[in-house]
Amino acid sequence: MSDNKLLPLRIKIDTIDAQILDLLNQRARVAEEVGHVKAETNAPVFRPEREAQVLRGVAERNPGPLLNEDIQLIFREIMSACRALERRVVVAFLGPVGTFSEQAVYKQFGHAIQALPCVSIDEVFRATEAGTADFGVVPIENSSEGAINRTLDLLLQTSLAISGELAIPVQHSLMSKSGNMEGVSRICAHSQALAQCQAWLNQHFPHIERQAVASNAEAARMASGDYTVAAIASEIAGTQYNLGIVSAHIQDDPHNRTRFAVIGRLHTTPSGKDQTSIVLATPNKAGAVYDLLAPLSKHGVSMTRFESRPARTGNWEYYFYVDVEGHVMDEKVAAAMAELDAKAAFFKVLGSYPCTL
Repeated sequence: MSDNKLLPLRIKIDTIDAQILDLLNQRARVAEEVGHVKAETNAPVFRPEREAQVLRGVAERNPGPLLNEDIQLIFREIMSACRALERRVVVAFLGPVGTFSEQAVYKQFGHAIQALPCVSIDEVFRATEAGTADFGVVPIENSSEGAINRTLDLLLQTSLAISGELAIPVQHSLMSKSGNMEGVSRICAHSQALAQCQAWLNQHFPHIERQAVASNAEAARMASGDYTVAAIASEIAGTQYNLGIVSAHIQDDPHNRTRFAVIGRLHTTPSGKDQTSIVLATPNKAGAVYDLLAPLSKHGVSMTRFESRPARTGNWEYYFYVDVEGHVMDEKVAAAMAELDAKAAFFKVLGSYPCTL
């Protein structure tokens, strides 16, 4: 009886699927035409501002019942597959496979790309600067532990620009080859992950040695070949390296998130909802920081982030990393940036890019 009711619904779904398939290939053919035009004008394959506009648009037009985030995920992969018809974009990230950085890559670019794992954040910058990768994805800030200082230092030095940002929920699991802690003498993870799980580790395994390694995925790789090692990593990394979960979601902050920046040679145009990142240093005089930031208030530009970092000159000088709402091509942002540049002892625009969805 139930089959009699399901059969017409299944036929209906099959008919709709055929229509979806036809429309997807129609879209792909138009994307190929776009690719030919881009090739003639030497335009970039990936335009993050355009893709951000598409994803915001489908969410605004979505009548349901599919959730906006699910619709955007589907369209992200459609755009990724169509983009790959022109050329597969190469994206460098902090490896090995299974890191949160890799998750960030696929969330931003979709899966129809060539992902390039790197051994360090420095190597992500080097690969992107050298042109081995079109883009790099690097962690820039964690909601629990604050700024990723190495990324900030490299952004100060590089000629690359930030062309996108995104945030990933960070959920850590304790894993081992056996799925238990019998015989385990070391718990390995990235230093940030160890810090993010410190209270839980102190409560449950206070006497086991903790060792910081290059990444959580590297810790998972180590644990896969050594019964004396347990790893703190994502469940995706655990699956990749065939580990058993000892305890899931051990991060001290249940809302823990890491913000990532997309770096490359691309300078985006306004998308309609953008953010600009700058770094500056003040003259060494009283009230310099207040005076330096006054142009933001004067031109009605909202500051969303302010982070200081020692200049390493030995003179107690600092660089200030600032995020503001709007694109550097926006009139009021441009006016504020011009005044900041004139007042600052050092000034650099790190990039203007679409705000995270």
